[in-house]
Amino acid sequence: MSFPRSPAGLRDRRRASFGGLAPVRPAGLSGVGPPRQPRSLLRRILAKGSAVRHLDWILLAAVLGLALIGTLLVWSATQPALLQAGADPRAYLKKQLLNIGLGLILMLAASTLDYRRLRRCAPVVYGASCLGLLAVLTPLGSTVNGAHSWISLPGGFQLEPSEYAKLGVILVAAMILGELRQGQPRPGPRAAAIAAVCVAVPLVLVVLQPDLGVTILMVALLVGMIALAGIRLRWLAGLAVAALAGAVAAVNLHLLKSYQLRRLTSFLNPSADPRGTGYSADQSKIAIGSGGLLGHGLFHGPLTAGNFVPEQHTDFIFSVAGEELGFAGAAVIITLLAIVFLRALRIAAQADDQFGMLVAAGIAIWFAVQSFVNIGMTIGIMPVTGLPLPFVSYGGSAMFADMIAIGLLQAVHRHLSVFR
Repeated sequence: MSFPRSPAGLRDRRRASFGGLAPVRPAGLSGVGPPRQPRSLLRRILAKGSAVRHLDWILLAAVLGLALIGTLLVWSATQPALLQAGADPRAYLKKQLLNIGLGLILMLAASTLDYRRLRRCAPVVYGASCLGLLAVLTPLGSTVNGAHSWISLPGGFQLEPSEYAKLGVILVAAMILGELRQGQPRPGPRAAAIAAVCVAVPLVLVVLQPDLGVTILMVALLVGMIALAGIRLRWLAGLAVAALAGAVAAVNLHLLKSYQLRRLTSFLNPSADPRGTGYSADQSKIAIGSGGLLGHGLFHGPLTAGNFVPEQHTDFIFSVAGEELGFAGAAVIITLLAIVFLRALRIAAQADDQFGMLVAAGIAIWFAVQSFVNIGMTIGIMPVTGLPLPFVSYGGSAMFADMIAIGLLQAVHRHLSVFR
């Protein structure tokens, strides 16, 4: 006996196979088979197409190592002064751990961005960073160490828009220089000029603060990204001449503040003002030299405990590493920074398009230049500029911006892994 293939016929056939009774389905299931067991959260996280599987774990491990070492150094650098003042000796430790936790959340959020849509976010990030730099120049801004670069927030927190302006400069320059017409192997001088004009807007706002360190970094980002974009050498040489002329004009027109000129003078002639602008650099070199090979041990640095090095938990955190961890500990920090730089270059070299390459290369230039300037000023080969050491120095704005940059690197890398 054959049954019809209509839906009613199928129901009759099922009733016949079950002795005239229709099978009972579990509530909420549309099929007739056994209910499917939900996958565990761990299996979902480690699934083949998940974002976690496509992260650059070597890069992430290096960043976490730097953050861990930096947290211990910040704790050691701030504990003696807090104990002497009768305050909580772990106050800066707790704040730094909070900064790292929030930074990791921002990093993971940035790493999940669709790489193809990241280009659309560039004007938004650029515009927001310029608005932040403008807000600093209003009564909302506050002055710290001679630079009007901060916005005070409730709860004792401060926001430094110039840190996020670095991201805006990288994204907008990559967007402009990455727009290649069909058959065009490299950007032309028009694209380079537009990128230079766009970068000039936040650059002028940073000069007005003034912040010499961020100014140097932005110029390095612009020149480096234009060079890596493949522009012809004659145009690159013209850009370098223009940058040099701008620096000379800044000095001749007295755009630099008096304390900045004194810092440059102390760098060129360390014995000119050993008790004034040259004091920080001299004490930093003494602290690093006293550490020897293995250092005095964490929390046992005499110069760190005596707070002889100003701003030793922020700009001069490397002096704490040299004194308490010695040459070995300082070498570990430099090695981890080198790993971050090399992984960023690797992501740039393997990027699928010009935009991704320039974003990753710009971040690599950022970390390389900032690390060199920070470490260089603590050992006397660079002038004191106020740039923090990435992932190591204390500070919320710097940590958040650094972590977002790592997230953007992961987004470029994740797109490459999924594509392949």
